[in-house]
Amino acid sequence: MDCSKLAEDGTPELGMEFNSEEDAYQFYNKYAFKMGFSVRKDYLNKDKDGVTTSRRYSCCKEGVKRKYEGDVMPKRTRAPTKTGCGAKMVIVLFRGTMKYRVHDLVLEHNHELHIAQCAHMMPSQRKVSETQGFQAEISEDAGLSLKQSHELMGKEAGGMGNVGYTREDLKRYLRTRRERSLKYGEAGSMLNYFQEQTLENPSFFHAVQLGCEEQITNIFWADAGMLIDYKFFGDVVTFDTTYKTNKEYRPLGVFVGFNQHRQIVIFSAALMYDETIDSFKWVFGTFLEAMCGKRPSTILTDQDHAMTAALSVVMPETFHGLCTFHIRRNFMKHFGNHYKENSDLPYMFGACMYEFEEVEQFNRVWEAMVKKHNLENNEWLSGLYRIRNKWARCMMKERWTAGMRSTQLSESLNAAIKNHLKLDHDLVQFFRHFNRVVDEKRHNELIAEYEMRHKLPMVGLRQTPMLVHASDTYSPTVFVVFQNEYGESTAMVILRQQDAAMIVEFAVMRYDGGLERIVVFNRNDLNVRCSCKKYENEGILCGHALKVFDTVGIKIILLEYIKRRWTKRARAGDCFDRRRREVVADPKIMISTRYRELAPAMIKVAT
Repeated sequence: MDCSKLAEDGTPELGMEFNSEEDAYQFYNKYAFKMGFSVRKDYLNKDKDGVTTSRRYSCCKEGVKRKYEGDVMPKRTRAPTKTGCGAKMVIVLFRGTMKYRVHDLVLEHNHELHIAQCAHMMPSQRKVSETQGFQAEISEDAGLSLKQSHELMGKEAGGMGNVGYTREDLKRYLRTRRERSLKYGEAGSMLNYFQEQTLENPSFFHAVQLGCEEQITNIFWADAGMLIDYKFFGDVVTFDTTYKTNKEYRPLGVFVGFNQHRQIVIFSAALMYDETIDSFKWVFGTFLEAMCGKRPSTILTDQDHAMTAALSVVMPETFHGLCTFHIRRNFMKHFGNHYKENSDLPYMFGACMYEFEEVEQFNRVWEAMVKKHNLENNEWLSGLYRIRNKWARCMMKERWTAGMRSTQLSESLNAAIKNHLKLDHDLVQFFRHFNRVVDEKRHNELIAEYEMRHKLPMVGLRQTPMLVHASDTYSPTVFVVFQNEYGESTAMVILRQQDAAMIVEFAVMRYDGGLERIVVFNRNDLNVRCSCKKYENEGILCGHALKVFDTVGIKIILLEYIKRRWTKRARAGDCFDRRRREVVADPKIMISTRYRELAPAMIKVAT
């Protein structure tokens, strides 16, 4: 019987012929879908050339479940599904026509058949197509859960019954894909991943540290975009290892900073084996190697002694500050009971950390706090006081921090990482999902860049030359900070003025009270220094200095007081990697941009 006639009634018959074994299966499976049973491919015979000579397709309920022969029944047993059903279709190859003919056929079943609404759940009807599999992989890479991905495909198909597979099938498909990607082992797959990244962009940097048994211990990487970010914003860095990854609970170390919009930028990351001095030495040393030896002016970390020891060796010239966020958290661990008792200890401690700008005031309140609460012999508090130059505001006001006093940037990043990473991720999955976090931060910067060019800044006093200059120079976020300082300057009064040749000393204070500041102005080079040290610490002129500028007739921001990292053109300039190659964040975009630039010229030449 010709295959073209098979679809007329769709019921198998003895003597039917098929062009291939696959045609026979598809026909029988289509019939099974209509009737409500699932097909299982049973035995097959092949000749010496590997050609299938016969094959049997059975109902999935063929056979019976093997009885348990032990003395004790197992606690967990699967419900039986087989009923000894004899429904089958056997095909045999006829050499004369080289077609497969139905040789044996049983249509009767000994069990209840599935209803039409459940037909899509039968095993032989379920298959994840290549297109669906690709869509599932994209959904997984985008962070959608298995349930969300399956529901999305169901909506696109017009209902779960039209998808063609169940959630378990999708889970198996993704697991199989993951196992294929790890066929060289996790370490080998990781190295393959790094190699792929390097082929896409030669500036991609990665390094691995091997242990005494040639096992990979620490892993470090930084893509081209990270190298560029560090070139322009790597003056202040925070490093944090709070987030722990995967089942082995390995620390993830992330180097983070601020861009011109005061947003998080990621400079590099390290997956660490442990948090020992040697591991930190390797990570910090590799970080400098990736960044062409450029050291940050300031690095902020938590109170980790191993980290401190490593930094003193690898970056002795970099100021090492302590994260106020971690200090407060450790304070709560040691003195959490004081919060319950409404004690003033937390408030006094917080004032010492954030408020006092004079060392004498800090020491006076600290001594009073320790004495009042009988903490003279507390080792943690005593140790913290000995390193007060790393965290107290009065000690750090002359240190350049770009306004960062805390690794709370990293804490914010950790929250984003937790949204994208799971403990059961393998290394390659981890890198891909970590890249999603990086891409998300970069997309936020692109939004800020678009808004900066699309919207005009909100200048409060449009007739003020200095504010107009600032709005044209600074990024919108920094301009708001500067405008607030300028607003403060209008509330300042000059208490007194002392002239000494070219040096003028002003005593400045708010009209309604507050701390008195001393601003020293040099008439010769127009240099200005304020005792509040805001410019030295954050790179933005304070209201006290702006008041003096207004008094002496300076109506624009002097060039030497404009930190380029806060300006609209903070990213102007080239960046080169350690091999002296120009770093391009995305070569594909660069090629596209060059094509767009060349296209008009090519058209002109052609005409």
